[in-house]
Amino acid sequence: MADAGPRSGDDDPDADGSPDADAASDADAATESASAGAVIVPVEPSSTLRSTIAHIAEAAAADGVSAIHLVEIASWRNGDPESDERAAAAERVLERAAAWTRADLEDSEAPGAPDVEVVTAVLGADGYLFGADDYVRVLAEYAEANDADRVVLDPEYTPVGNTTLLQPLEFGLSNTSLSVETAPVDRPTRRERFRTEATTGRFVALFGLSLAFYLLLGDPTYWFDAVTGVATAAVVSITLSRVSLDSNPAFPRTPMRIVRGLIYVPVLLYEILKANLVVARVILDPRLPIDPTLNRMRVIVGSGLPLMTLANSITLTPGTLTVRARDSNLYVHSLVPWAREGLFDGPLERWTRFVYYGRRAARLPSPRERDDVAILQGPDATEELPIAAADGGEVDGADEEAVDGADEEAVDGADEEAVDGADEVTDR
Repeated sequence: MADAGPRSGDDDPDADGSPDADAASDADAATESASAGAVIVPVEPSSTLRSTIAHIAEAAAADGVSAIHLVEIASWRNGDPESDERAAAAERVLERAAAWTRADLEDSEAPGAPDVEVVTAVLGADGYLFGADDYVRVLAEYAEANDADRVVLDPEYTPVGNTTLLQPLEFGLSNTSLSVETAPVDRPTRRERFRTEATTGRFVALFGLSLAFYLLLGDPTYWFDAVTGVATAAVVSITLSRVSLDSNPAFPRTPMRIVRGLIYVPVLLYEILKANLVVARVILDPRLPIDPTLNRMRVIVGSGLPLMTLANSITLTPGTLTVRARDSNLYVHSLVPWAREGLFDGPLERWTRFVYYGRRAARLPSPRERDDVAILQGPDATEELPIAAADGGEVDGADEEAVDGADEEAVDGADEEAVDGADEVTDR
């Protein structure tokens, strides 16, 4: 008679479906959930920040995440003008985001919600951050130091004003060990607007400046100029008050800036006159060197109106031309070595800081003293042109030979066709 099959009580304890296996599986799942890494959330005021925080809090509680790190990546550098005010504003944003996160965790019904820690931090304030690569670097360093393995992004995340870094940031993070995702929250359907909020202060400030400029060009004692000046200033204020000023005028800051600006005008005129004489001498004397180069320098003047003032001051000075302003980098073309050296010594940068931030800011080191300068062209070049490195790498020897051969064949073929075409035309 054949042996009976094994009874259910004699099953292998390691077999699937046994109580011991189920218990071990549950224990492994609990251990894996408890050991889930932290999640990093870059924070910046946006229309979807609140919804993003709610999603992350619920997901973190359900996944057993150990901590939620709310971080703001600094778009300033410690020691810059108004860096203290910007750091304080960042701390306020982080405090509000942390309060929302804790409230959402308290309201969550997930069993792991009470164990999720909420941490806030400001990253990258010790040096300038330029572009998505630098943001990815500081996020990766922070993640490694805090055992985080995931980054969740707000879909409206714009850390540097109107510059959208979401897609470059996602791409850069995808090349690290971190997993990255965008919070699945509803985004408002709206077009980006360049206009700021209309305020009485901005309207009055622009009206006063426009009227003063109009009367300066005309005759302030003539009633017709006064009437047309008021009408013109009103039209300018109504039209441009929402796009011309990036902050509300304040007392005594705005009047002091105007006074310091009036002091700066003769200084700028002196620099323009001096540069005119130097450039004219170089043009008239062929023995003097002309060394046109493109240069880069990082400036400490803030963004917006101060940066525009410095860039235009450099352009107004003969021998230098601001080609591009990107973040805190100015790309300036210089005609002669004297102009380049004067640019690196930073007198215009110091005076711009004086106008907007006072004497204390004017005493900050120059670009040369900070080693925030680079020559991008010529035999003295210290950096490659940004366009030269746009392909992402260097051409090695084999590739260079192949490229040279392909170019030579293409040129020979093109020349041959051109010659044949020319002969054919001649024959006709």
